[in-house]
Amino acid sequence: RGPSLMRAAFVALLLPLAGAAFAQAPLPTTESPGASAQPIEPQVARREVKLPRFPSRDIELGIFAGTYATQNFGSSAVAGLRLGYHITEDFFVSGAFGRTRVTDDAFRQVLPGGCVVASDIAEGMLAEGLRRAADEGVPDLLAAACDAEHLSFADARFDAALVGLGLFILPHPERAVAELHRVLRPGGRLAVSVWGPRNDVPLIAHALDCIARHLPAPKVPRPSVFRLGDAAVLHDLLDDAGFRAIAVTPHRLACRFDSADAYWQAFLDLAGGAAEALLRLPDATQATLRAAVADDLAPHRDGSGFTLESTVLIATARR
Repeated sequence: RGPSLMRAAFVALLLPLAGAAFAQAPLPTTESPGASAQPIEPQVARREVKLPRFPSRDIELGIFAGTYATQNFGSSAVAGLRLGYHITEDFFVSGAFGRTRVTDDAFRQVLPGGCVVASDIAEGMLAEGLRRAADEGVPDLLAAACDAEHLSFADARFDAALVGLGLFILPHPERAVAELHRVLRPGGRLAVSVWGPRNDVPLIAHALDCIARHLPAPKVPRPSVFRLGDAAVLHDLLDDAGFRAIAVTPHRLACRFDSADAYWQAFLDLAGGAAEALLRLPDATQATLRAAVADDLAPHRDGSGFTLESTVLIATARR
């Protein structure tokens, strides 16, 4: 028992000594180590930072080139610019502008081994077409006067058919499209061009608006030349006739005129029978129409003349 008593007395002696030592030790503080250090002032020259108006890093600009198939059923070279802009990381918009050359190569590619037939209900139009073809060195063009809604051709006789800015003037364009489907061979190709929406065709709309304001309405309403200007309507018209591989593409057409009178004369040249009725009007009425046309063309003034950009829809399909 003697050693046990000695160990207990030794532990009892150490406890008071340890308490005294802890009492004399300084307590830790919460002050940060660098609180008393001097602040660091970087020696950098100040300068003004100007942000760009347009963030160029979000803009993409490129060029493109290739071939393009138009109404001539061939391939034409096309080149242009493409511009894109990143609005956000998830939203991107782009646009392209290109130019190509559309020519009258349709019949040139067929002749001399093939046969090209021009068809119209007006014999005078056919005579003018034959004259122009001969002047351009294509004397072998044939002509057949017939109704587009009742073509006088046998079934499946043509490899291709073109209708340029004419389908919308027919009383029943669906019948004409059905006739085109009938006379084309299986796999034959069709190309049709029509005016776009009215608001996108100032080339025609200005003249028609002036006529509507200053002349009485016709006793027999004529079909609107813009009734096929909706791409969906044109597509469905061809689809209902049985065509396949249908593609409808809008194209911009720019026409420049030296004067308002030149524009009015060009419209009369295209108006056909309506032009004859307009030319029979009294001189005062014709002068009023010309003055109204000049006023409506004012927003399209381009230097000493007028430039009007209009939309044409071109649809291609296969039988």
